[in-house]
Amino acid sequence: MRLRLLGLSALALACGCPSASPESREYLYLWTGSSDSTQPDFLAVLDVTEAPLRYGRLVTTVPVPGLKNGPHHTEHQMPADRRLFANGFASGKTFVFDMSDPAAPRLDGQLGEVGGMVHPHSYLRLPNGNVLATFQMWHASAGALPGGLAELTPQGKVVRSSSANLPGVDKFIRPYSAAIVPSLDRVVVTTTDMVADYPASRTIEVWRLSDLKLLHSFPLPDGPRGDEGLYSAEPRVLADGRTVLVSTFNCGLFLLEGLETESPSARLVSSFPWVKDKYCAVPVIAGSYYLVTVPAWHAVVSLDISNPAAPKEVSRATLDTSDVPHWISISPDHRRVVVTGYGTLKHRVVMLNFDSSTGQLEINRRFREVATWKSGLRMDNKTWPHGGNAPGVPHGAVFSGLIEAKKN
Repeated sequence: MRLRLLGLSALALACGCPSASPESREYLYLWTGSSDSTQPDFLAVLDVTEAPLRYGRLVTTVPVPGLKNGPHHTEHQMPADRRLFANGFASGKTFVFDMSDPAAPRLDGQLGEVGGMVHPHSYLRLPNGNVLATFQMWHASAGALPGGLAELTPQGKVVRSSSANLPGVDKFIRPYSAAIVPSLDRVVVTTTDMVADYPASRTIEVWRLSDLKLLHSFPLPDGPRGDEGLYSAEPRVLADGRTVLVSTFNCGLFLLEGLETESPSARLVSSFPWVKDKYCAVPVIAGSYYLVTVPAWHAVVSLDISNPAAPKEVSRATLDTSDVPHWISISPDHRRVVVTGYGTLKHRVVMLNFDSSTGQLEINRRFREVATWKSGLRMDNKTWPHGGNAPGVPHGAVFSGLIEAKKN
């Protein structure tokens, strides 16, 4: 019997879901690896319209060419042009999906190395609508030296690129993620390596946006624990368009200062417990709140950052003790947060509710399988529309936003 991801099915009739217009839909896209290396990786499309019989229903899947691509990061928000970039980190490929038909996306391009740089990691939208991508390193034939940044058109064409492999730069530096600060003509780049067992990086790079020139490199300091600055991870620009907070995989949170000066620096403003091999990861900015995964607590935590020099915890949503949350993404209306990760989240997706006025988080108990009270939807008990039934391993996830259905 063909299994389908129905979410609530008949139980949803009494779920108390908010009433939704019959002319609107909302979708969630899961960038998913196949646990069977002989089957393709794919983008899964879920209907997450909060209405009976639809909430969490699997709509379709879009397989991508090749095997063992290692689906990892996507863009964190659906771009205005609805062309979503996603990396196959293991294969070094970038896949571009055309999401103009939200219920039926299609693969509309792919590219590999750019100017000799390989292993793309993060994608961010520039003010002109193009994409800024980080690349971890140069091709092995070029000595696996530090990679750099590339500007790509929404169709995946290379506009320009710039290498971090410069005199005086640590050869173990690996551009990881970035934050664009147009008002200061700056790009903040973190430098954790994802490929080899190189020394943990605490380096932050400051690039000039206008010409992609690397201007400064400086280390993140440590705090009372002694290792909070290791593994620089995800920078985020706050609502003022100038202030940048940077997280580390070792669960430190740093406020950057003087980005426009000749002497940028950072100071530790918050931290969380860190457990070996369970790293704090992807954060989200939602107004005056900063949401971040804290695996040591099996939780997603909400911080009030109205004073970014002194963040204060206001809420946390605690998952199962075997869940290791990693990736989060927030819906455009800031009402829901999707969570993927490791442990028992390897083949499961969880939804949180978020109150943007108070910063409160809670598990969305309605987002679940048929005939169970356990929160979340499974990716290991499905037959996929593109063929095969190997468990899926979701990583990057992004909401469509509310879509008005086309009228006949």
